Amino acid sequence: MKFRYTLSILIILSIVSLFVGVSDVSILDAFQLTPEQIDILLISRFPRLVSILIAGASISICGLIMQQLTRNKFVSPTTAGTFDSARLGVLVSLLVFTSASPLVKMMVAFGFALLGTFIFMQILERIPFKDTIFIPLVGLMFGNVISSISTFFALKYNLVQNMSSWLHGDFSMIMEGRYEMMFISIPFLVIAYLYANQFTIAGVGEDFAKNVGLNYKQVVNIGLAIVAMVTASVVLTVGMIPFLGLIVPNIVTYYYGDHLKKSIIQTAIIGAAFVLACDVLGRVIIYPYEISISVTVGVIGSGIFIYLLMRRRSYAA
Repeated sequence: MKFRYTLSILIILSIVSLFVGVSDVSILDAFQLTPEQIDILLISRFPRLVSILIAGASISICGLIMQQLTRNKFVSPTTAGTFDSARLGVLVSLLVFTSASPLVKMMVAFGFALLGTFIFMQILERIPFKDTIFIPLVGLMFGNVISSISTFFALKYNLVQNMSSWLHGDFSMIMEGRYEMMFISIPFLVIAYLYANQFTIAGVGEDFAKNVGLNYKQVVNIGLAIVAMVTASVVLTVGMIPFLGLIVPNIVTYYYGDHLKKSIIQTAIIGAAFVLACDVLGRVIIYPYEISISVTVGVIGSGIFIYLLMRRRSYAA
């Protein structure tokens, strides 16, 4: 878990990702590329790599922030209804703003993601028995309710096929001109890094935060706004990536502790590397066909999630 090792793994996976695909672009031809190979790298491979790096890093950081603010290691955009709320926002934008630009759709998805996350936080405050495993189960049920509402209106207005593109994360359609919206996440990740110490203090508890002079409500709102905006940009560009914001922060905090300033960069690197590894695996396992990133991350991530649950339960015993 040393920084130089994880960064080296990320760089190696990034290079491998550029030269894995159906089109014949070999790493051995790196210094004598044909014009066609250069177009493949610039139009398809490089945009795909950048979108994977941004999505992996940003969703992992969102999970880290949510786990800190809720003081629960099993809360993430997947288990708090944030992804499902953003998807409902995309559906509403398709119904109400039929000819809207992608930026307008993202702002609508952001509003719904923020509202859904706030509702989940309000539910947490009203749960008397805050069990570590019970809370994310409540979040999953809340997300399923929102997902059912989305499915109902999608069926009613014949938008099921449109909604499926945001249900399953997929990088295969990422090309030049179709991924630039994800750059909106970068300023919010910088803000998350600047507020890392405040998030750490807020994670200790409201009373402690107020005693040291921290505006607890404001810090929590900033954290939730970051999570909602980043989630909306990722869902609108590549779709849902399950379990990413859950397992990566757990792995990083196991080694680095709960101080966000110390763990946020490693969380971004490992999250990006994990998504890269899953994407490369999805491209080669049934080559020349491709498995979507939501399937590979979902299968591997669910296995790790079950392991984390069993480990936590064994510790409790």
